[in-house]
Amino acid sequence: MSNGWDESAAAWITDQGDEGDFGRRFVLDPPMLERVTGRGFATALDVGCGEGRFCRMLRARGIATVGIDPTAALLAVARQRDPEGDYRHGRAEALEFPDAAFDLVVSYLTLIDIPDIDAAIPEMVRVLKPGGTLLVANLTSFNTAGQPLGWHDGADGRPQFSIDHYMTERADWVEWRSIRIHNWHRPLSRYMSLFLGAGLQLRSFLEPMPTADAAPAAIERHRRVPYFVMMEWQKPGG
Repeated sequence: MSNGWDESAAAWITDQGDEGDFGRRFVLDPPMLERVTGRGFATALDVGCGEGRFCRMLRARGIATVGIDPTAALLAVARQRDPEGDYRHGRAEALEFPDAAFDLVVSYLTLIDIPDIDAAIPEMVRVLKPGGTLLVANLTSFNTAGQPLGWHDGADGRPQFSIDHYMTERADWVEWRSIRIHNWHRPLSRYMSLFLGAGLQLRSFLEPMPTADAAPAAIERHRRVPYFVMMEWQKPGG
C-alpha cells in the first residue's frame, strides 16, 4: 500500500521551495543548526533527506553528509540542486552502512513517516560512532493525535484543536496544498522508550517557538499548540 510520497513528491517540492516551509524556516532550522554548528562533527547521515535541503545546510558547515530517502523523485531533485552531494536510495529500517560510520545522525521530521521504528531507531544508533549524536526533530505527539481533524472551528466559531486516541499508535492520512501522505501517530512514551532502550543518553529536549520575525498570528497559534519537539541523544563511549 502506498504511503503517498511517490504521488505527492512534485507537490512537496513546490511547497518546500528552496528554503523550506514555515515550520522549518521559522521554528526548527535555527535550533537544529545551533546544535550542529561548531561541535566538531565531521560526518553526518540525514535519514529521510527528501529534496536534500538540510543536507546542503550541513555541507555548508563543513560536515561531510550522506542523505538517504526512499522516494526517487525527491532524491532526483536533491542531486540536481547539489551535484556534489551524496544522496542514496535507502530506508531507515535497514541502513546500508557499517557500524559506527557517522559522528552525527539526523532525523528531521522523518520519524512520523517511518512505519517500523522498532527497526529504524536501533539502525540509527548502530551507525553512530561511540560518543556520537542523534539529533531528532519530530511532530509533537499531541499534534499527531489531533489528525486528521486538527485545527477547526469550534461550536462558538473560534479556532480550536482537538486531540483523541492519544495512546493508539496509527497512521493517518494528512492533506494540505495537494500533498497527501501517511503520518504516524505514536505517544511520546513510545519514542522515549525506544531511545532509552537503545542505550542513548538524552542531552537536550526542546519545544521550539517560532523566531521573532515570523508572522504574529502564526506565533500565537504555535504558542497554543506547538508543532514540534527536538531531542539530542548521545551514544555512550568515545
